[in-house]
Amino acid sequence: MRIENLVLTVPVQTPEADAFGAMLAFETLTLCPIDTRCIDVALMRPDELDWLNGYHATVRERLAPRVGGDARDWLFARTEPLAAH
Repeated sequence: MRIENLVLTVPVQTPEADAFGAMLAFETLTLCPIDTRCIDVALMRPDELDWLNGYHATVRERLAPRVGGDARDWLFARTEPLAAH
């Protein structure tokens, strides 16, 4: 699966920064649900599932106030958390 988002590199404070110097992280600029209909959750590690569910929570939180009606229903359906199998 290939996922493409625009990201911004931003400085981040971590405990490792003291040992290794300045650290960077990515801030996602484009927010669109990932189509989960083609994902076999049984093949995902827990950290991958956590990342996907966290990403979808962010998409929902940031976009839901901007849409209504059918678009909001679609957004909520496409950002439902996936459960481990």
